Amino acid sequence: MSEHKTVQVYLVSGGDFHDFDYARLELLKLLAEQEKIRVDCASNYHDIEAITASDILITYTCNLIPTEDEQKALRDFVASGKRWYALHGTNSILKFLDDGRVDAPEEAPIFMETLGSQFVAHPPIAPFKVTVADNDHELVKDIGEFETDDELYLCKFHADVHTLLETRFTGEATGFVADQWPDDEPRPVYYIHKVGAGEVLYFNLGHCRSHYDMQPRVEYYPVLERGSWQLEQYYELLRRGIKYLAENV
Repeated sequence: MSEHKTVQVYLVSGGDFHDFDYARLELLKLLAEQEKIRVDCASNYHDIEAITASDILITYTCNLIPTEDEQKALRDFVASGKRWYALHGTNSILKFLDDGRVDAPEEAPIFMETLGSQFVAHPPIAPFKVTVADNDHELVKDIGEFETDDELYLCKFHADVHTLLETRFTGEATGFVADQWPDDEPRPVYYIHKVGAGEVLYFNLGHCRSHYDMQPRVEYYPVLERGSWQLEQYYELLRRGIKYLAENV
């Protein structure tokens, strides 16, 4: 790469039930720390031409599902040698049932296979411990164990992924169709999924919600939730991810 070549990032932030304005602003601040990065922003995946022309795709979404053609284009984008930094609810499909439970239907297989996993459920938000699974990797080296008050993602995996951070959980994911999780096994929190010549970095921490983000289901949500955005470790991990992606364009 030329010494003066810029790195083009396409940032998608949008969907349901989260404070996407907050997340978008915080990510833009971090991206601005890398002087060669230039950013285009959107709230959906519709401009596939612009995504394909970019070097890096970054997504902070929830319940935002590309069309089938967009899913294929995203898969091909990564497989061509590009990189995708997928954050928090990017791999979620949520359907609220009449009985009040939340289902996670498998309606976008190409999308989820590209990401490497699909969100299925999470227990009620509560503090949990995150541990480093590969302390030799530059993305997480010397981060150390930390505790966060966030959504603990329970996912279905579509590939053998390279786990960087993990946690453990057994018990009940109250309110979800898949509510019983009896197996005491590592739950990946941050991983790398190789797709062709490229790769997806998936980091599922980072829940945030403000008072008006559950409309129209809830007119006023009483709790201001900032999850891992309150942690220095989270910002350090995001910085490392952005730097890693920019240096490997």
